[in-house]
Amino acid sequence: MLPTHPFLMIDLIKDIRNCTNCAAQIDHSPRPIIQVSQNSQLLIIGQAPGRKVHESGIPWDDASGKRLRSWLGVTDEEFYNPEKIGLIPMSFCYPGSAKTGDLPPLKDCAPLWFDKLFPHLETVKLTLLIGIYSQQHFLGKDKLTLTERVMNFENYLPKYLPLPHPSPRNVRWFKNNPWF
Repeated sequence: MLPTHPFLMIDLIKDIRNCTNCAAQIDHSPRPIIQVSQNSQLLIIGQAPGRKVHESGIPWDDASGKRLRSWLGVTDEEFYNPEKIGLIPMSFCYPGSAKTGDLPPLKDCAPLWFDKLFPHLETVKLTLLIGIYSQQHFLGKDKLTLTERVMNFENYLPKYLPLPHPSPRNVRWFKNNPWF
């Protein structure tokens, strides 16, 4: 594969941040959230921005992000350095609220942008797959549950590391899986 030019990556990120493809599906203005560089070494693929992240425009700028940074043992400065860590959600825009949390990620983002974006990420050494949506997308149709994937994480290394979502709303999963 030929190395990509940094200006192409910059233009692509700008295009993603200006995307309004989901406007008819959500009840608020689209605000695609992404942090990545063609030099990112760790890639974190989450679900979709929550309301707080939508408002701030900063990925993982919420309680889930605080817990994730704690798991990784990184400072905010390290976490928000795209030359080290890329932050890409399955859905770049906040999908809206449901009764018990946020709606699932919008289904248009990954097919629209991933094939354009991932060829630029040649320096990624490990991709963290946060939650079921990214795991299903990247790990395919293995019929395993999130818990089974997380328990058997060695099967996905060195390319992927499946993790549960660090959301405070995920308390039941953490209580049911104290080994984690």
